[in-house]
Amino acid sequence: MTANSAASDSAYPTPGPSTARWWQNEDWLAVLAALPILIAVAKGWSPKMPALGWSGVADAGKAFSADNFAVSGVLLALFLGISALALAASLGKKIGSFLCGAVVVFVLGWLSQWIAAYAGIKAWGLEYVVFALGLGLLWSHTLPVPEWLREAVRTEFFIKVGIVLLGATILLPEMMKAGLPGLVQAALVIPVVWYVCYFISRKLKVDDEFGVMLSTAVSICGVSAAIAACGAIQGDRKKLSYVTSIVLLCAVPMMIMMPWAVKSMGLSEAVGGAWIGGTLDTSGSVAAATEQVGKDATKVGVIVKLSQNVLIGVAAFILSIWWTLRGGKDGASKREKPSIRIIWERFPKFVIGFVIASVVFSYFVPAAVAEAASKPLKGLRELWFAAAFVCIGLETRLGELFNLGGGKPALAFLGGQIFNIAWTLILAMWLFGK
Repeated sequence: MTANSAASDSAYPTPGPSTARWWQNEDWLAVLAALPILIAVAKGWSPKMPALGWSGVADAGKAFSADNFAVSGVLLALFLGISALALAASLGKKIGSFLCGAVVVFVLGWLSQWIAAYAGIKAWGLEYVVFALGLGLLWSHTLPVPEWLREAVRTEFFIKVGIVLLGATILLPEMMKAGLPGLVQAALVIPVVWYVCYFISRKLKVDDEFGVMLSTAVSICGVSAAIAACGAIQGDRKKLSYVTSIVLLCAVPMMIMMPWAVKSMGLSEAVGGAWIGGTLDTSGSVAAATEQVGKDATKVGVIVKLSQNVLIGVAAFILSIWWTLRGGKDGASKREKPSIRIIWERFPKFVIGFVIASVVFSYFVPAAVAEAASKPLKGLRELWFAAAFVCIGLETRLGELFNLGGGKPALAFLGGQIFNIAWTLILAMWLFGK
């Protein structure tokens, strides 16, 4: 562990499950932070998001207009206010340092979203989290990370707030609209591919934390699923960064090769779309790849990807229970069966917030309001996720990131992805061949 990461950890000690008060537990604090946002959005509040898109040098400066700064200023105030209020009891007199550091984290996250909004980068399916991580790493390797900035490195808190907000955009009725073939494919892809990737990870002697995040990412929907898995098992943030990097780097060549393979193999647009939607790990890359095949491919690909996305909550819930029952990363449950009290203490409470948000927005918020809320909630979720990945970069050394596991996690992911490609093709031909 580096000095920076050590300082970060000591700056915000996390009490053990048995000793933590609710106001010191990041899980409950994340739910508390997300709650006012969800209530406001459910009542029709729709925060304006900055216009960050650009396609070349000529319009690169559009994002830096007075209007955009005003909109971003409102989001900054929201980010600072919500986070500071939720963390106030644990911050104490350090709240001033946190606010100063959180401004830097927000600005770096904003810049990462602006970079990712470049048309050329969007065409490659690369997402903002890569650039958020990169900017954090750039800062930590070229500039000092003073104590006041370390106070704002609240990676797990930011991730968990984002995951609870994500729950409100996972609408269960959309799963039913996706159609039976898409649901069947998702139901058969996720557990089979997850098990195969986890099995490969174990054979390569990749630790279970890494294995869970890798398997969840390759079997469901890449970055979002990996983030949810990391939160559910309280995983190492450096490992999450590693998994995220692999997912996005792997998506680029697949996005180029898979449309070519669909045409070369003479597959129908429906089969090709189902194949691409079930294997590419980011929604952006699915859209970009299926557009190269045809309109029907795009429609089916989006349906299949949606079918996988809506199962993030189910997967996170199951993972959190399984991980708790096995005693966490040390597998303590193999030696001593945990009591109900221990299970509850170890259970990540933010998963409850995620599930409740999904159920409420699916069945207790008017459909039109829930649908309209999807876009602003996505923007707010990405704000907190960008902050989380900036924080990971700030507390990580580049050498540590790429030396994790000696390359074995990457091999496990590639092995799982190769199986995913073959298995999903078989299912796509069976379910969509007619």
